Amino acid sequence: MFKIGTFYKCFEFPKYQELEDDLRDHCIKRQIKGTIILTPEGINATVSSDKDKALEDLNLYLNNLVGDIEFRFSSSKTSPFKRLKIKKRKELVPSGTNGKSYNHKGKYLTPSEWLNFVHDSKNIIIDLRNDYENKVGTFKNSISPDTKNFREFKYFLKKNKKKFEDKNIGIFCTGGIRCEKALHSFEEEGLTDIYQLQGGILNFLSESKDKSSWQGDCFVFDERVTVTKDLAPGNFKQCYACRRPLSEEDLKRSEYKKGISCHNCFFEKSESDRIRYAERQKQFDMNKS
Repeated sequence: MFKIGTFYKCFEFPKYQELEDDLRDHCIKRQIKGTIILTPEGINATVSSDKDKALEDLNLYLNNLVGDIEFRFSSSKTSPFKRLKIKKRKELVPSGTNGKSYNHKGKYLTPSEWLNFVHDSKNIIIDLRNDYENKVGTFKNSISPDTKNFREFKYFLKKNKKKFEDKNIGIFCTGGIRCEKALHSFEEEGLTDIYQLQGGILNFLSESKDKSSWQGDCFVFDERVTVTKDLAPGNFKQCYACRRPLSEEDLKRSEYKKGISCHNCFFEKSESDRIRYAERQKQFDMNKS
């Protein structure tokens, strides 16, 4: 069984690049795979290992270096990652703003507090994730910005500012990091009554006894593609051309070609793209066999 840990911490981290080598060595020795993002404004990661206490050791290692980091755990019978990736970026998540996540302190709601909040019809609930994530699953009566990427969110907020004035607004995303970044955009528009789901959807599904307000699966950025309400791997597959999730019905559509295209990206990609993807899939199948 593979244990999966998701975590982030927003803090001023000017020497973030110096951590890479030691962190890589620590993970390799414990056979930890996944993606770790190091930035000047903090750290964001999802990692996994089937080695006993490997992630607990990583948590302790990071706590000693950068202070307390809370891991959110789930599990899978198969490895959700093929390799370890440590990436150095300017932002925890590309936002298209100059705001630093560590400059904004959120108003956090625990899963039980969140339930009370979403059941109050006077409150507005906004799903900060992309359109393809929202279609897989979301909270009842939540608003989707219908964005292709998080950088578009600030434009949605500016366009709909009048609708949100003098309202209590609840925001959520997969693990919480996009909520941290979004606070800057809300502040720019003069919106201050913002409440965020602590630990994101994954924490809610892990901790809440009443999950009836959640509909569908939750998209995750690893080999599982989605997880159910019980955090078990879902039944969605992924299009390796555009990375979008595909249901069993989507896989039956004529536009779907494994590793090459799906109905979401068939008209977005060129014929030369599809030829390139076909060659990549051929190489992948040969290596697998």
